[in-house]
Amino acid sequence: MFLAGLIFFITLIFIIWQPKGLQIGTTAVIGAIVALTLGVVSIHDVFTVIHIVWDATLSFIGIIILSMTLDKIGFFEWCAIKMAKFSRGNGNLMFIYSLLLGSFVAAMFANDGAALILTPILLSKMKLLKLNTKTVIAFLLAGGFISDSTSLPFVFSNLTNIVTVKYFNIGFAHYLTHMFIPYLISILVSIAFLWLFLHKDIPAKVNLHLLKDENSVLKSRVLFNFSWIFLLILFAGYFIGDYYNLPICIFALGGGIVFLIIASLSGHVKAWLTIKTAPWQIVWFSIGLYVVVYGLKNAGLTDFLSNVIAHLEQYGNFIAIIGTGFISAVLSAIMNNMPTIMIMDIALNNIHHPALIYANIIGCNLGPKMTPFGSLATLLWLHVLSKKGVKISFWQYSKFGLLITPPVLFIVLLSLIIK
Repeated sequence: MFLAGLIFFITLIFIIWQPKGLQIGTTAVIGAIVALTLGVVSIHDVFTVIHIVWDATLSFIGIIILSMTLDKIGFFEWCAIKMAKFSRGNGNLMFIYSLLLGSFVAAMFANDGAALILTPILLSKMKLLKLNTKTVIAFLLAGGFISDSTSLPFVFSNLTNIVTVKYFNIGFAHYLTHMFIPYLISILVSIAFLWLFLHKDIPAKVNLHLLKDENSVLKSRVLFNFSWIFLLILFAGYFIGDYYNLPICIFALGGGIVFLIIASLSGHVKAWLTIKTAPWQIVWFSIGLYVVVYGLKNAGLTDFLSNVIAHLEQYGNFIAIIGTGFISAVLSAIMNNMPTIMIMDIALNNIHHPALIYANIIGCNLGPKMTPFGSLATLLWLHVLSKKGVKISFWQYSKFGLLITPPVLFIVLLSLIIK
């Protein structure tokens, strides 16, 4: 356990630190090679991990390619400007509408898509509107939180969702029926708590005259209109795939590539550049880090967690669901939600309590907001902000996350019990 834990934590430190531009995927693969060399994991374990994560990873890449292509044609910028104009200059309404937009993007294009695509757009619009630094930080913190807290409803809304659905063989429609109510509750509760904690930094009025017309940002009105139809068709495809038990990546990756080809043929997007700039490091990150985490499983961590969860079950449904959700949340905040979801999935494998599977997902999606390194989406989000000249300190982020996350997580977990 000591050796497996040491390899994991050193790998995680380098993933967070990224010294001299060392990329997260490269670090994760190095950690996996060390674990394999020292006998913490075997070649068989590596193939087991690949079997678990290949669908999730390829699906994620597809969603990002689709998001990047839509971004190139002005889809998200149009949405952001439209959202701002709907508020009619009311600062509080703009705050709420921006969070509703974030929840839509997180649900449809994954939490990482919201972090990579929507954050730079919102930041540029806030600078254009000449909002003060406190207001900008308030909007960014709220947007960063909502991107994870509302990544619940669909299988493709979060990499953790895809991994768990694949592991437990849960269908697309079945997953949606169990997580749609928690998703709606999470939107409402997240917005309520975010406004409660940040409303002092939200201006009463915002001058919208500096914003350009939303239609002027579109590269092609025809392609923009078609994109809505394409998204509906793609969404229907997920249900068809569910009926025939097809991998999610057939539609997620296939849909992303098809839309990229269409946009490229229209002359408004350079396909090779989009493919080149897609976050391929995520592939190596997923496989490498999961191999490292599998070493913790071999060392007995998952057996320990299984015993803890089984003990919680003895105290009833309420304690089991809340306890499992908070265990996942705390582990995610401490050691990142990607390794946590795999560890907890394995721990839950022999516990026949379906609600705990969903409690685990909720904990792994919301819990990471308590620390800056809790999720890949947050790391990407902070990296994007840093490149744009916005610095949010470790303590500033953690203080905010520790205040907001526990009450929101508790109420969202309650929705599983009420169901």
